[in-house]
Amino acid sequence: MESVKVAVIGGGVSGLISTHELLKEGHRVTLFEKSDKLGGLWAYDPRVEPDPLSHELVHSSVYNSLRTNLPRALMGFSDFAFEERQYGDPRVFPGHQEVLAFLNDFAGRVGVFGSTRFKSEVVRVERVGGDQWVVEWRRVGEEVRRVSFEEEVFDAVVVCNGHCTIPRVAYVPGIEKWPGKQIHSHNYRVPEPFKDQIYTAKEDSTIEFEDGSSVKANTLLHCTGYNYEFPFLKTNNIVSVDDNRVGPLYKHVFPPKLAPWLSFVGLPQKVIIFEMMELQSKWIARVLSRKVALPPEEEMTADVQEYYQQMTLLKRPKHLTHYLINFEEYLDWLALQAGTSSLDWRKEMYKETVECVENGEDGYRDNPYFLRRIQNSSTILASKNQAANETVQEE
Repeated sequence: MESVKVAVIGGGVSGLISTHELLKEGHRVTLFEKSDKLGGLWAYDPRVEPDPLSHELVHSSVYNSLRTNLPRALMGFSDFAFEERQYGDPRVFPGHQEVLAFLNDFAGRVGVFGSTRFKSEVVRVERVGGDQWVVEWRRVGEEVRRVSFEEEVFDAVVVCNGHCTIPRVAYVPGIEKWPGKQIHSHNYRVPEPFKDQIYTAKEDSTIEFEDGSSVKANTLLHCTGYNYEFPFLKTNNIVSVDDNRVGPLYKHVFPPKLAPWLSFVGLPQKVIIFEMMELQSKWIARVLSRKVALPPEEEMTADVQEYYQQMTLLKRPKHLTHYLINFEEYLDWLALQAGTSSLDWRKEMYKETVECVENGEDGYRDNPYFLRRIQNSSTILASKNQAANETVQEE
């Protein structure tokens, strides 16, 4: 096993689990976090941006009343389960405060805090001297009286800066002339500013729809997602972002020309995100330890192109590149590389939850029938998995 010096950028969920798995493999890890706390997206910030359609200061897009849209059983890790610990909110679908408390508990228990440099904003990541990487960062915070930049050389870099911060704003013909107020969901925190609004006709603020219907509105709220962005990453365009396609990336993780010394964790969507990030992190850590070998560059590049061609055949637009076509297949493949297995009961619970969301079932988070369904499915499948594992061990 080989130990390498690794920089992890970002202290959200992907950064925490990446640091944990890298440390488990014996690597020397430094986690860079620009704020004074861990948790990333889950660290609620009541502030909003000066420009309600943009991002400048605030990282988190969480609003005050947010609850998870996945049950807590799907938001834990294999060696640190969420459902077995409670931090004041016992609900199956807890609020963001519960998730943040869990993540901080996890970070403390597995030693992530000791590897973290807080208030250190990475401003440049660039390859130097062949396969090494220089990471340049600046100290941030009120106590820093002047901007000071520092840099350090690492063997590998894992990018974990998240993708729910930079607003993706929809363009609708005529929107630039619309007189009402516009904000992006990144800047929504509490409902009070929108309460009891009365439409005023100073200017015509009618919004028309394709079906011929229309509505008069005071505010247009853009719930149109976010952009992937890596302003610190300098790769001479080897890795680029084109209409929210980050690439080329082998299995959404390794750029073929720069693997394994540059990798990304947490880009795919429409998947059991916590489990996926753990499996990606395990894979990266094992590759850097030389326990698992990557295919040759040409083979990885061909795999990326095959994936793009599959998207074209399915008529999926480029900006949905990281929306997985088959999440179960992806998790199983990652698990194989990580030397573990993806749990069937998690997949079934995830599909049950997605079905409720897509069917528009109001109140599913607190619906006793649905809660029994997901609890029963997890219990039954977990028992089957345990029995299967015991059979394998006996053999």
